[in-house]
Amino acid sequence: MTSPPSPRRALVVGSTGLVGNNLADRLLADGWSVAGLARKAVARPTGLRPVTADLLRPDTLGAALAGESFTHVFFCTWTRCDTEAENIRVNAAMVRNLLDAVRPLGGLRHVALVTGLKHYLGPFESYGKGNLPDTPFREEQGRLPVENFYYAQEDEVFAAAARDGFTWTVHRPHTIIGFTVGNAMNMGVTLAAYASLCKHVGRPFLFPGSPQQWNGMTDVTDARLLARHLEWAATTPAAADRAFNVVNGDLFRWRWLWPRLAAYFGVAAAEYPAHPTPLVAQMAGDTGPWADLARKHGLAEPDLGRLTSAWHTDADLGRPMEVMADMSRSRRLGFSVYQTSLDSFTDLFGRLRRERLIP
Repeated sequence: MTSPPSPRRALVVGSTGLVGNNLADRLLADGWSVAGLARKAVARPTGLRPVTADLLRPDTLGAALAGESFTHVFFCTWTRCDTEAENIRVNAAMVRNLLDAVRPLGGLRHVALVTGLKHYLGPFESYGKGNLPDTPFREEQGRLPVENFYYAQEDEVFAAAARDGFTWTVHRPHTIIGFTVGNAMNMGVTLAAYASLCKHVGRPFLFPGSPQQWNGMTDVTDARLLARHLEWAATTPAAADRAFNVVNGDLFRWRWLWPRLAAYFGVAAAEYPAHPTPLVAQMAGDTGPWADLARKHGLAEPDLGRLTSAWHTDADLGRPMEVMADMSRSRRLGFSVYQTSLDSFTDLFGRLRRERLIP
């Protein structure tokens, strides 16, 4: 008689963020027991057990996790600091503290770490500079000869795996498109707010990025697809101890996508001026107009700063090179999920409207 499979008990670290919230929703729908850790954890989505703790305070971790046991840990968070040296110190400590806290609980089988394409592009201090690997970026391409907090996070996972005997995966999405509020890396929500403001004040909807991004090929990662990839890799033995790029599977040019986003919002797409016009400058005075827009339409979030991350959108769209990622490693191992990128944006916009976050 075949014994029933052991229950899958997940700890999603960063459960209030873009990746973590979508992942928790996916795992719960598939019957997992899921706890979500955050500094201000909430019981959302329905069925999530909130765990409030600070990853930089090991004393809070031990108390918060007492009595718990997890088969899988999904590390989906990071903290932005002023320098890369500080990014390395802080973000490596967050991973190390979490894995040290989970170790005595027993039963851990797998740890998944979410990083991104800065593995190939370099950290914010030297983003997109120097001798970069050719695109599309491939998982077998090695580390750049620069300090990078992604590498430090990986090294903490590798060391703990060697010590404690669990398997690991590293997941490298491109720009993530999905539902979130208060997240530091949320291009989709930022562009939705920007388009809504352009329509509200009668301003042209102007692509803020570089000519290389406007004309070149690129891709993005839907948060829902990333969630499915994380679950797949954590439950597929052949995927163990590997790093994966994770993208939707299609390619597009911003010069093709931009007018389609404009049409969704009923706003005119401005002619591209062939140079960057960053959103940080374009939206510098938009706090008041957004508050007016929120009052007019009864929106749930009148604080523009809670919705947008212009600096991160500018970093992605301002890159002076074509950026895309190959995910053949996943395809060869059987992950066949595909997502149309235009639908990633419009699905998100539709949810933002249903949640009364944009008009």
